[in-house]
Amino acid sequence: MSEPQLPPRPAPPQRPLDVLQRWLAWVGLGRLVLAAVSVGVVSAGLFWLVRTEPPPVEASLPVTSATAPAATLPPPEPASVPAASEPSAVPTPVVVHVAGAVVTPGVHELAAGARVLDAVRAAGGPDGDADLDGLNLASPLVDGQRVYVPVAGEVDPASVPSGAADGASAPAHPSGPLDLNTATAEQLESLPGVGPSTAAAIVDDRDRNGPFASVDDLDRVPGIGPTKLAALRDLVTV
Repeated sequence: MSEPQLPPRPAPPQRPLDVLQRWLAWVGLGRLVLAAVSVGVVSAGLFWLVRTEPPPVEASLPVTSATAPAATLPPPEPASVPAASEPSAVPTPVVVHVAGAVVTPGVHELAAGARVLDAVRAAGGPDGDADLDGLNLASPLVDGQRVYVPVAGEVDPASVPSGAADGASAPAHPSGPLDLNTATAEQLESLPGVGPSTAAAIVDDRDRNGPFASVDDLDRVPGIGPTKLAALRDLVTV
């Protein structure tokens, strides 16, 4: 009869150091270094992700375009385009009548924008008896205007009202030439260009020097110059 077979004898337990040596021999030194480096890189990346601070809350908010108009503002109105300016018209000259105490009274044409002073100069300038203080020489002229240059103590006869105040009637004009030697001051005032001061001067000269011998004697009365004498020559007599 055969002998019974015994089970194999169990291998003695391996020491951990032997297992480690066999594992290192199988892996190899190069693979071990590469694995260690890989583990270090992965660990560093995980550490950086954990340590990074989260982005601020403002970064998660929606960004509004700065150029978008506010909802409460009306849309801008289109800029108005100025209308094309029409070509300026050529300035029209003015025609004025210069009368009174000037060298050459009459109608004169002056450039647009001229003033009373220009009208007096166009009429040859004032004569020796003119009173320029009675005028506004800086006043602008208008077409068809009458510029009257008074003598000393005289007012423009065109500015004297036709009726006297308080309903009193003005002195009536004589039917013919007025006699300088018999006329009263009120009658003399009815002559064109003769105001109260000039009429009083005529009466005073007549009282002091006697009756006028001729109409030309009016030239000696203060306030009556050659221009005024020429205007009165056909209206008075002696």
